[in-house]
Amino acid sequence: MASLASESIAQLFTNARTFSDFRPEAVPEAVLRQLFDIWKWAPTGMNAQPARLVFVREKAGKEKLKPCLMAGNVKKTLAAPVTVIVAEDKQFYDHITAQFPAYDAKPMFAGNPAMAAHTASQNTDMQSAYLILAARALGLDCGPMTGFDAAAVNAAFFPDGRYNARLLCNLGYGVAETLYPRGPRLPFETVCTFA
Repeated sequence: MASLASESIAQLFTNARTFSDFRPEAVPEAVLRQLFDIWKWAPTGMNAQPARLVFVREKAGKEKLKPCLMAGNVKKTLAAPVTVIVAEDKQFYDHITAQFPAYDAKPMFAGNPAMAAHTASQNTDMQSAYLILAARALGLDCGPMTGFDAAAVNAAFFPDGRYNARLLCNLGYGVAETLYPRGPRLPFETVCTFA
């Protein structure tokens, strides 16, 4: 497999930024479907795919989300063309027989709530990162947020208790002029070791 061109790496990582302001341009449903069709191929443990997405685009949906947000995230979320709620399906294993046909893994999770919860949260968090990269690959800008009341989001959007919100991510076409200066990153020597 060949390395991506430097321009592609820049779009995904080195030049990519977290956006707070977006142009009022809508993100078409076709783009969101394309985003899903790219995102779904990223790996998860035992192909569990526990993440569930809610694309909040309508005013009513944004108003339902508003009281769940930290104060600093309200204005940008209401103005963003799309806010994605990334949630974990606590019963992801209901689909695992079809998704992971190597052997019957469902009893492993259905009979072990702690293992199921750990697998759901760990893999949903991975899928959250994949969502950002897939969106950037399609030319969308992202504003991921953890500043929200997950219990309130769950009550508002997932009242049956099956799903649990893990991340919110605003999507659209960002306004670069309002970006803050980019924060530094830790050096290799602080983060990495060899064993």
